[in-house]
Amino acid sequence: MIEHKPDIPRWTLTRYLIEQRRRFPGASGDLNALILDIALACKAIARIVARGALAEGGPAAGDTNVQGEEQKPLDVLSNQLFLRMNEWSGHLAGLASEEMELPQPIPEAYPRGKYLLVFDPLDGSSNIDVNVAVGSIFSILRAPAELIAGEHELCEADFLQPGAAQVAAGYAIYGPATMLVLTVGEGTVGFTLDPELGEFLLTHPALRVPEQTREFAINSSNSRFWEPPVKRYVDECLAGKVGARGKDFNMRWIASMVAEAHRILMRGGVFLYPRDSKDVSKPGRLRLLYEANPIALLMEQAGGRASTGRQPMLGVVPSSLHQRIPLVFGSRDEVERIERYHHEPAPDIAPAPLFAPRSLFRD
Repeated sequence: MIEHKPDIPRWTLTRYLIEQRRRFPGASGDLNALILDIALACKAIARIVARGALAEGGPAAGDTNVQGEEQKPLDVLSNQLFLRMNEWSGHLAGLASEEMELPQPIPEAYPRGKYLLVFDPLDGSSNIDVNVAVGSIFSILRAPAELIAGEHELCEADFLQPGAAQVAAGYAIYGPATMLVLTVGEGTVGFTLDPELGEFLLTHPALRVPEQTREFAINSSNSRFWEPPVKRYVDECLAGKVGARGKDFNMRWIASMVAEAHRILMRGGVFLYPRDSKDVSKPGRLRLLYEANPIALLMEQAGGRASTGRQPMLGVVPSSLHQRIPLVFGSRDEVERIERYHHEPAPDIAPAPLFAPRSLFRD
């Protein structure tokens, strides 16, 4: 664990990456440089987001992105910033984004590297208008040897790697302070952007998710579409001290996954965006490669757990670039309980309704 005393300057992101690299003398430094390029893109996006309605419009947004979601001008601009700041350096063999239907090859003018970058350039952008924290999520994978050698052109299949294959993952959150939360496979750490220095400084050297919690986050407006195990879990939480859990829970819902993940990393909790029957063509709502997998790696490296509800998230083998999937993550005990409910027979006793009817008249 890295400790800081008040009279010792905090480590910068650069120093942290150098110290990590020293543990592997044969490392080339390409991964460090790539992460610093990503951090620079996040700084640029943070500056634009912080200006709110004062920011200039930037490129015009399209009607919808590949996900069928409304695309806002900042979505387009953030995507362009990620592309322009990461395609030239020679560290990448290709990029893929929520905002692009197909992977983006490296322009011929630039050298090809040994990594792939997948990202959501501006998660939670639907909340921009109401000034709720938003963020950027990224995942770094190793490029297949055949792609590096030039034996084939970049294709979707190059990115279809399970979450356990990630080299590094992280997110930036643009809130009251801008933070970068990162894992390179040796724990989860947090950096806060010092606006005077323009540097990310290490402020959270060993983030840990408490194993137990009294908070859960779920969009209860979808309750009529939930599967029985999810209904059972939520009903038990809402029953509080008089229910099966014997303790009261608080429910949270921000509708920005970066903000939800950040809260859980800081103080614990569990987040559920489960499989439901609202749209049978979509087994889940969140994207596997550039939302679920990076968040899952951050949680697991912080002592938490991430799951589909039925299996560990990091073991899922992707089938498509923009694959959607159910996601449950957070405090280990709660996620394991939800998994257990999915695998064991449903109880004979019908659970209490999510919101019980109330009346002045009692039997």
